[in-house]
Amino acid sequence: MQDVDEDGHDVAGFTEPLPEGDEEASNLSDISGVSLGNNQPQEVEEDIDALISDVQDHVFGEMRLPEDVLHEVQSTWTAFLAAMPSRDAAGEAIYGVVFDCAPELQSLFKTARSVMAMRFVNGLNLIFSELARPTSLKVVTETLGFQHLDIEVTTPRVCLFRDAILDVLESEVGSILTPQGKAGFLATLNYVGGAMIYVRREYGDRISVLRTSWIAASIARLGDDEDDNGEDVGHAGEPSGKQVGEKKAGPPVEMKGGAVTKVPQNFNEMFLFNAAVMGFTASMGWMSSVLEQFENMVLNAAKSNRLQEECDVLSLVLVKSKEAIVYAEFKAVMLASLRSLVPKIWGVEHEVAWTWFWDNLERMIKSQVANLKGQQRSVDRFIKSLDDQSIAKLCRDVYKRFFEQAPSGQNFFKQSTTRLYFIAGKVLEMSLDIYLKPREMIEEISALGLRHVGYGMPTELFPPFIEAWSQSIQSMQVDARAVSSLRWSLTLISKCLVRTILEGSTIVMKAINTNSAKRFRKAISIASRQSREQELLKITVGTQSISPLYWAIQSGSFQVARAMLTDLLTIRADRDNYYYGCDALFERHPDILQELCAVRGQGLLPTMLDGLCWRSKWTIHKMRRVNYFVKHLIQNSDGTFNTSILVLVKLNDPNLIRHPVVSFVFKMLWSRMASYSFLQSRIVFLFLVVLVVVSQSILPRVNVQQETNAHRAALFASRMVAYLADLGPLLFSHVWLSVKDVRRRSFVYVAGVLPMPAYLGNLTTLSQLFLVFVMLLMCTQEPIFACLQDMYGDFPGAGLFTTHCPAAVARENVYSVLSQLSVLLHWLLLTDLCIFSLRVCAYLLTCLRVLVELFHFCLAVTFLIAAFSCAIASLGTFLVDFYTIPAGAGSLLRIILGMYENKRFVALREFPRVYSLLVIFCITTLIFLANLLVAQLTGAYKTVYGDMEGYAKLARSSVTVDTIRSQRPRKWAAFLASLKLEDRIEFNEGDVGMAGGIQVLEPANLNPTYEECIHRFGGSTSVENPWPEESSLEKGSLDIRLKRLEKLVVRATKNMMKGMDGGSIGSGTGSSAASSFASGASSGSSMNESA
Repeated sequence: MQDVDEDGHDVAGFTEPLPEGDEEASNLSDISGVSLGNNQPQEVEEDIDALISDVQDHVFGEMRLPEDVLHEVQSTWTAFLAAMPSRDAAGEAIYGVVFDCAPELQSLFKTARSVMAMRFVNGLNLIFSELARPTSLKVVTETLGFQHLDIEVTTPRVCLFRDAILDVLESEVGSILTPQGKAGFLATLNYVGGAMIYVRREYGDRISVLRTSWIAASIARLGDDEDDNGEDVGHAGEPSGKQVGEKKAGPPVEMKGGAVTKVPQNFNEMFLFNAAVMGFTASMGWMSSVLEQFENMVLNAAKSNRLQEECDVLSLVLVKSKEAIVYAEFKAVMLASLRSLVPKIWGVEHEVAWTWFWDNLERMIKSQVANLKGQQRSVDRFIKSLDDQSIAKLCRDVYKRFFEQAPSGQNFFKQSTTRLYFIAGKVLEMSLDIYLKPREMIEEISALGLRHVGYGMPTELFPPFIEAWSQSIQSMQVDARAVSSLRWSLTLISKCLVRTILEGSTIVMKAINTNSAKRFRKAISIASRQSREQELLKITVGTQSISPLYWAIQSGSFQVARAMLTDLLTIRADRDNYYYGCDALFERHPDILQELCAVRGQGLLPTMLDGLCWRSKWTIHKMRRVNYFVKHLIQNSDGTFNTSILVLVKLNDPNLIRHPVVSFVFKMLWSRMASYSFLQSRIVFLFLVVLVVVSQSILPRVNVQQETNAHRAALFASRMVAYLADLGPLLFSHVWLSVKDVRRRSFVYVAGVLPMPAYLGNLTTLSQLFLVFVMLLMCTQEPIFACLQDMYGDFPGAGLFTTHCPAAVARENVYSVLSQLSVLLHWLLLTDLCIFSLRVCAYLLTCLRVLVELFHFCLAVTFLIAAFSCAIASLGTFLVDFYTIPAGAGSLLRIILGMYENKRFVALREFPRVYSLLVIFCITTLIFLANLLVAQLTGAYKTVYGDMEGYAKLARSSVTVDTIRSQRPRKWAAFLASLKLEDRIEFNEGDVGMAGGIQVLEPANLNPTYEECIHRFGGSTSVENPWPEESSLEKGSLDIRLKRLEKLVVRATKNMMKGMDGGSIGSGTGSSAASSFASGASSGSSMNESA
C-alpha cells in the first residue's frame, strides 16, 4: 500500500465520456473520484467465485460482493480496528506479520516502519469502506496499482500478503470472523492484488514513458551545437535535448510579419513559439489556459482522481472561453514541441503514449465542458431565490441529515448554531464562486484544506456531508438542473479538500493534533537530514503551504511546539556537515519572536533562546568558549536592524531580559553602537540644563543692586537661547508626534476613559510635555519681555533688558514658580543618564518602586490630620493654634515634621482634653505609622531588589533600540561588517562550525557545562539518510537505569505482599518474589557500577 496516506484517493487511468443519463450517478458518486473504465467498451464484472479461489490478473472490472458478505467484511474490519489501541497499532500488527512471513520483502519498501504501518491500515481501510460502491472501489484499486508500478507485484507475493492479513484478523477477532466474512476478505484482497498486476502490465510502460519524457522536456535547453559532445541524455536519465537548427547564443528568431522573439528554452516557450509558427495565434487564449495546468495533468497521469480534478477545473475555465476550441490544434503543437525538445530519445513508444494521453484528456474535457454549460446560471438563480428563512431551514436540514449519516461528525462540529450556519453559508458561497473564478477558488480551497489538516478532520466525513447537502437541496423541490449543478460543484470542492488534507496530513501534523512530544519525536526521526527542517516549517500542497510549527503554537499544542523548537535548534553533525535549523527557522518565520511572545506563559521563548547558544564543555585557562548565534536577532534578511527585538523589552519581564542570549545581544548593541550616540544626544541636553540653571538660578543673583548692561545682556541672551534651543525643538517634536498619533488613531487611555496620544505612554515624554507647557507659560510671564517697551522708564533698575519695571514686578511671583518647576523638570529629565551604570539605574528604579509605600503613609497621615483637627476644633477651645480646622491641621503637620516649638507643648498641658488628643495623635503617627513605613519600605525593597537589575536592563534596552533606529544606514552597515556574521566560527579549537554567530569567552564557573551540546553521529554522511535513533544514546543513562531498578523493587514488593496473604502457597510466592527482588537488586548494583 505505497503512499496511500500521502497521495490519498488520487488514482490512475483514463475515463470514457459519461453518457448523458449517467450524469446524476456521477454526481452522486463518492468524492474520491469515479473511474468509468479504462478504454474498455463495456464494463467487465469480476467473478466472485474465481476471486475467492485465486488471484485474477487477466481482467480488471468492478467487484460486487453479496450484501451479507459485504456486511460481514465491513463489520469484522471495524471490530478489528476497535480491538486495537489505535490505527497505528493496527498497522504495526499487520506490518509485523507480513514481514515476519517474508523478511526478503522488506528491501522493497524504503520508508520507515511507522510510516509503512500507517499506510497499510489507511489503504486497507479505504478499500473496505468502498466495498459498497464498486465503481469507487475500482478507482481506489487503480490508485494502488499505479502507486506500485515500481514494485514487481506477483501472484505469490499477493498471496503472501493476503494470508498474513487474514492471520492477523483471525488472531485478533477470530471469534467473530465467519466463513462468509473470510470469503469476502479473500475475494477483496485477491481482487486488489490482481488489479495491481493488471495495471502494472497494461499501463505501467506508458505512464513511465510520459513521466520520463516530460521531465526531459521540462529541463531541456538548446545547445550551442546539435552534435556537440554527442550527448543525448544527462544525469539520472534526464535528456538534454537540443532544437534542430537553433543555437542558444544565436540571434533572435524572426517571426511572420517581422516580429522578433527570443529562442525558446523550455516546453512552455517552445509550445508558444510553435503555436505562433503554425498559425494558431487566434487560439492562444484557450491554449494558454490548458498550458497552465498541463504539467499537473501530465505528472498526475497515474492518479485518475487528481487528473479528473484538473480536468474539471480546466473545464470551468474553458467553458468561459469565447474562442472556438479545436483540441486537435493543441495536440499538434504539443507533439511538435516535445519532438523539438527531446529529439534524440523520441520514438514510436513516445508517440503512442502521448497520443493516448491527449486523446483521453480530450474526451474527459469535452464531456465535462458539455455538461457545465448553463450550470453557473442555475446555481446563481437558486442561491438568489433563497431568503433568510429558507437558508436557516436549509442549514438545519443539512446538519440534521449529516449527523444522522455520520454521528461522529458531532465531535467536530461543536460550535454554536450561528457559527454552523455561517459555515453553511460559506459552503453555498463557494459552490457559486467555483464557477465564477475557478483558479482563485482552488487556491482558497487548498488553503482551507491545510487548515483542516491542523484540525485533524477525518476525510471520511466529507462524503456524508456532501450527501446531506444533496438530499437537503433536493428536498426543497427546486429545479433538477440546479440540484445537479450544486451537487457537482460541492463534489469538486470536497475532492480538492480531501486531496489537500491527505497530502498535507504528515505524521508530524498528526503528532501536533495529539499534542504528544513523544509521538512527534518518533514521527520526525524518519526524516532525512536535509529535509528535517522543512518537515517542521513548511508543508506545501500546490501553491499553498502551512507551517507545522506555527500551527502547533496557534492550536495550543505547546508540548509539540516546544519539542519542535528544541529539534530545530539542536546542533547535529557528522564528519562532513553541521546541521542547525536557526537560519531556516528565521527565514521561514521572521516574526517568530512576536509569535512566541504572544504565548510567553508556555515557556517557548526561553526554549528558543536556549537553542541560540552553544557552550563548550572544555575550559582553557579557566575560560569557556561560548557561541551566540544571534545574527537573526540583530538584523533582518535585507541587512537592516531587526526592530522586532523590541518585543522582548515590551514584555517587561526582568527574568527574560537577563537570559544569556538576550543580555548578550543588548549589551553588545549598547556598548558597540548605541552608547556613544546616546551620550552625544544627551550632551546637548546637558548643555541646555546648564544654560537654564545659569539663566534662572545664577545670573539673576549676581550684582542685584548694581546690574550692568553686560550682565543684563548675558541674562537676555541665555534665556533666548534656552527658549529657542530648548523649547523650540521640544514643541515641534511633541506637535508632530501628537498629530501622527491622532491621524493613526493611536491612543492610550488614562483611567480607561481619557484618551491621550500613545507616545505619551512613558514618564520621560510626559515630563517633556509638562516642561513644554511650563516653558510656554514662562515665555508669557517673562520679565524681560514685559519691560521691552519701558526699559528706560522712571523706576529703580531701569536700563537695557531690565527686569525691574512695574509690569515685571507684577509677574514676579508667577514667573518664579514657573522657573523653579522648569529647573526641577530639567534635572528630572537628566536622570536618564543613569543607564550608563546599571547599578545606579537599578537604585533609581528601586526608589521609584518603593515610592508607593511612601504615598500610602502620606495618605494615612493626611486622614489622621483631618480627623484630629476636626475633633480638636469641636472642643470649642480658644487656643490660637487649634482655633479653626485649617489652623489645627497646620499645627498637627508641624508636630509630625518636628517643627512645633516645645514651649507650646508645655502650654498645652493646661488643656488636658486637647493635650490627650495630641498624645494619641503622636503615638498613632510618629510611633505606629512611622515604624510601619520603615517596615513597608524594607519589605518592598527586599521584594523588588532581586528584579531591579533586570528592570535596569529593560530600561537600557529600550533606549538602545530607540537610539539604533535613528542611526544612519551607513553606520549600521559598518557595525554589521565589524561583527563578521557571514564568517564561520569555531566550536572547539580547529573545529570550524557555522556562520551567523559571535564567539566570546566567559569564566568557566559562570555556567558549568558537563555534556557536549552538539549531537555527533558516525556512519554514512549522506544527506538523504535520517539521523540514527537518539533514544539509544539514553538507554544506558543513570536516570533510566534507576527507574528500571525502582520498577523491579515495586514489583518484588507487591509479590511479597501477596505471598504474606496467601499462606503456604504464598510462602512459595514470597520466596519467588524475594529471589526476584534479589536479582533486581543485583541488576541495579551492576548498573550503578557500570554508571
